[in-house]
Amino acid sequence: MGRLYCLMGKSASGKDTVYRRLLADEALGLKQIVPYTTRPIRQGEQEGREYHFTDAAGLTALQEQGKVIEARVYHTVHGDWHYFTADDGQFDLEAGDCLMIGTLEAYLQIRKYFAEKTGQAKENADLVVPLYIEVEDGLRLSRALERERQQTEPKYKELCRRFLADSEDFSEEKLEEAGIAVRYDNTELEACLKRIRDTIGRPERSAGCPG
Repeated sequence: MGRLYCLMGKSASGKDTVYRRLLADEALGLKQIVPYTTRPIRQGEQEGREYHFTDAAGLTALQEQGKVIEARVYHTVHGDWHYFTADDGQFDLEAGDCLMIGTLEAYLQIRKYFAEKTGQAKENADLVVPLYIEVEDGLRLSRALERERQQTEPKYKELCRRFLADSEDFSEEKLEEAGIAVRYDNTELEACLKRIRDTIGRPERSAGCPG
C-alpha cells in the first residue's frame, strides 16, 4: 500500500515549486493528485496541472455523485472561491505513493476519509502523511508581492487577505492539534527538497518525531 503525501504551507511559502520538483523526481515515483477550484486561472497555470478549474455547477455535480472528499470556500474581494478534493479515480494507493497540495483543513478531512474508507484507522494512521513547509513571514510576503506583480491584473487586496488568513489557518494551536511537529524550512530550496526526499524514503519520520 502506498502513501498519500499532503504538501501544506502558507501562501508564497514555495509549495508549487516544491511540488513540481518532487513530481519530476523519477526516483520518488510520485503520482500527482490534482485538486479542484472555482477561482479564475492565473497567468502561467494550466488546466490539470495546478488545479482542475471548474465552476459552481461542476462542484455541485461532483457533490451529487458523492465524489467530493472535502471542500472549502473563501469569501474573497472577487467573490466566493471554492477549493475541493474529489475521489474521481486519481487516488490509487495500491499502485504506489501519491502527492497533493492542500490546506491543513483539507489534510485532516482527507486523513479522516481514508481512515473511514479502509475501516482500519489505527493501522492506517500513516496512510496520509503531512509535509508542512514554512518560510519566515517577511520573506514570504516579499515573494508574494513579486509573484503578484507578474500577473496581468495584480490582485493586491486578495494577496493581503490571504496573507492574514494564513495566520489563523495555520496557527500553532491548529498545527499542534493536527499532530504536525515536523517543519520543512524552505528558505533554501535544495535543502528543503533534500529533507522531504529523506522523509519520503523514511515515512515514519514525518509524523510526531522531528527529523
